[in-house]
Amino acid sequence: MHAIVLPVKSLDEAKTRLGPALSQVERAALTLAMLEDVLDAALAMPGWETWVLSPDETVLEVAVRRGALALVEEEPPLHAAIRQAENETLGRGFDALAVLLPDTPLVTTVALTKALHTLGPVVVAPATDERGTNLLLRRPPASISARFGPDSYRRHVEAAAEAGLPVSVVERAELAFDLDTPDDILTALRSSRPTRTRAVLRELGADERVNARAAGI
Repeated sequence: MHAIVLPVKSLDEAKTRLGPALSQVERAALTLAMLEDVLDAALAMPGWETWVLSPDETVLEVAVRRGALALVEEEPPLHAAIRQAENETLGRGFDALAVLLPDTPLVTTVALTKALHTLGPVVVAPATDERGTNLLLRRPPASISARFGPDSYRRHVEAAAEAGLPVSVVERAELAFDLDTPDDILTALRSSRPTRTRAVLRELGADERVNARAAGI
C-alpha cells in the first residue's frame, strides 16, 4: 500500500509570508483553497491513499468531506508531523510514502502521476528555486530522514547519498511552483488553470494589492 500525506499548519499560522498582502482570515481562506486544489490531484491517484495531517479542525473537516484520511497532528513542527506520518505508514505495513506540500495549487494529475511512477527508493520534486522540496517520495517510508525546511532539496539529496541510495529528480513546472510570497500570487493568477486558488485570489483583489505594494502606493 502507498500513501500521500499533505501536512497543513493551523490556519492561524498559515502563510505568514503573505502577511504584507493578505490578512490572517484571507490567508486561511487561501490555504483551504490550495488544499482543495492539491486534493483534486492526490485523490485521483489509483492505489494511493491520501492523508491530510493537521492540528486544525477546519482543515481536517475538509479532508473528511473530500474522502481523504484525516490525521490529527500530535506535535509540531513539520519534521515531527512527518515523522508521525512515517510511523503511521510503518504501523500499517505501507511500502511507500509521498509527502506533498499543499501549497502547490498548480499541481496536476499528470505531473503527480509522473512523480509517483518514477522509479527509485528516493524521488524528489524540487521547488522552482531548486532549494525547497515540494514532494518527497520514499520507498520504504523511512528509507531516509525527511529534511524539510531551508535548503531541503540539497539536504534530501545528501541524505540519500549518506544512505547509499540513488535519487530520482522530477522536474515539472506544475509541481515546482509553491505559493509562498506576494510575488507568487501573481503567478497563480496568471495561470490558465481554473483553480480554486485563482478564484479566491481574484475575489480578494490580491493582484491589485500586490501591484500597489510593488509601486509603493
